[in-house]
Amino acid sequence: MSSDLKLQLAELMRVALLSVAPGEGNSEIRIERPKQASHGDFSCNLALQLARPLKRNPRQLAQLLVSELPYSSLLDRTEVAGAGFINFHLAPAARRQVLRGILQQGTSFGRSPVGGGRTVLVEFVSANPTGPLHVGHGRGAAYGDSLAKLLAFAGWSVTSEYYVNDAGRQMDILALSTWLRYLELGRPSAEPAAFPPNAYQGDYVRDMARQMRLAHGGRYERPLAQLVAGTPGLPDAMRTDAEAVRQRETHLDALIANSRLLLAEDWKYVHDFVLGEQLADCRSDLEETGVHFDVWFSEQSLFATGLVARCVERLAKAGHVYVQDGARWFRSTTFGDEKDRVVQRDNGLYTYFASDIAYHLNKCERGFGRLINVWGADHHGYIPRVRGALAALGIDASILEVALVQFAVLYRSGWKAQMSTRAGDFVTLRTLREDVGRDACRFFYVLRKSDQHLDFDLDLAKSQSSDNPVYYIQYAHARVCSLLALWGGDAESLATADLESLESLVSPRELALATRLGEFPEVVEQAAEELAPHLVAFYLKELAAEFHSYYNAERILVDAPAAREARVTLAAAVRQVIRNGMSILGVSCPESM
Repeated sequence: MSSDLKLQLAELMRVALLSVAPGEGNSEIRIERPKQASHGDFSCNLALQLARPLKRNPRQLAQLLVSELPYSSLLDRTEVAGAGFINFHLAPAARRQVLRGILQQGTSFGRSPVGGGRTVLVEFVSANPTGPLHVGHGRGAAYGDSLAKLLAFAGWSVTSEYYVNDAGRQMDILALSTWLRYLELGRPSAEPAAFPPNAYQGDYVRDMARQMRLAHGGRYERPLAQLVAGTPGLPDAMRTDAEAVRQRETHLDALIANSRLLLAEDWKYVHDFVLGEQLADCRSDLEETGVHFDVWFSEQSLFATGLVARCVERLAKAGHVYVQDGARWFRSTTFGDEKDRVVQRDNGLYTYFASDIAYHLNKCERGFGRLINVWGADHHGYIPRVRGALAALGIDASILEVALVQFAVLYRSGWKAQMSTRAGDFVTLRTLREDVGRDACRFFYVLRKSDQHLDFDLDLAKSQSSDNPVYYIQYAHARVCSLLALWGGDAESLATADLESLESLVSPRELALATRLGEFPEVVEQAAEELAPHLVAFYLKELAAEFHSYYNAERILVDAPAAREARVTLAAAVRQVIRNGMSILGVSCPESM
């Protein structure tokens, strides 16, 4: 509805412009919301824009344009402010008309055609399936899912995708870790399997090992001596220097190589078993958080189809790959990266970066015209090399946008929280959700801009007070539901009432609330443009606060039928906008609290 008002105001300004300066009639006319409410409902900088080409004083030009504006029932008054801004103050009737539009459009109110149905792929979370999701993944999940919903609301054709890193070394380490725990279960304590310090340590690894024992008994037993045969020794456990780290990694790789030889075809079972278990846990965890992916894309498929090899050869043919020390390097410094990157090691194995290049090529080949990756903030340095690879492949690198997500720090009673977990030394998403609830979990995650640090106050998230934003918004929704139940009328009939029935809405609070409701479509468009779901969260907080203030200051169900129905209409419109906004954020709207 506010976009309609902008169009109407722009047409009024064009009529005035054609009268004042006919030669400039095709100039762009921008109608914006002023930052301060005292400056009106909308503002136009046309006079400032044309002052130089017309060689006129901008303030005098603004006054001349205002004098030529045709009459409109939309406007209460128009004034010139500052250096030459034209501020529009809407008439009460224009502010009220948004209410009918909200109730008529229902769940579609606020939707925008700005995306034009164009395709966009939003890839997020994409954590290695090597253990439970932690609270850092949770923020990326809540942000990515809200962003996908926001873009769809803004008219984009959105596909959400999880990139499953199921072909790399980390999966081999998890398979080895689980098999070693399996071996431990079949041996007396006097003969434990040496468990590497850099293998996966969480109790979930032991759980998978026990499942293997229960299902298959000793089928995957192998001599421990053969497993450790030929492996280099481990450095002293107290050493943390670079050489010690390298030695531990070499030892781990040797164990993996021996495990593959000893298990032979059974290695695939162990690998696929742990992958399946962790993927299933990840899917379940995300589903319980309200995050649903359209596509789960397997990294293994890139190798199975030969795309990784073809991608590297394509780069080489274009002159972007060279050989050094037996490895093949991509000239990423040519495209702004800090150093060149290995795409194929001297042993012939392709690097994770090579498969990542192939993955992005695959995205383009699937026809997506816009790619959005949601990455942890620690991946900032990875951006130029991926964009560089796209450019080297002859693809417009600007189609790739990366939204960075900072980690979330949990606090309880003002102190960093230590929460129990079964997954090693980090807090799982499941633990957080069980502690504060799904709605608070999702809403608090998007309360800040994604690239800003987030302090997650656990006590506040569980409190039932006006300080808890998700509770405060949900309470506003529940209040309206209770109000409509007490009213007892037909809520659907409110959408068809004529504008004259709303004329009793004249108080400053009522008109301000109607104005706030009219801003929702603009908030959606701005949030979508900036990839910023937190703007929707901020808006809902402000809307809820204004409604609670109105509810506490004025009686809604007054005796006079016309005034009662008008106020109920206003409240019903608030309820609808809250529902639409919360649906973008993936948060529920209970009807009673």
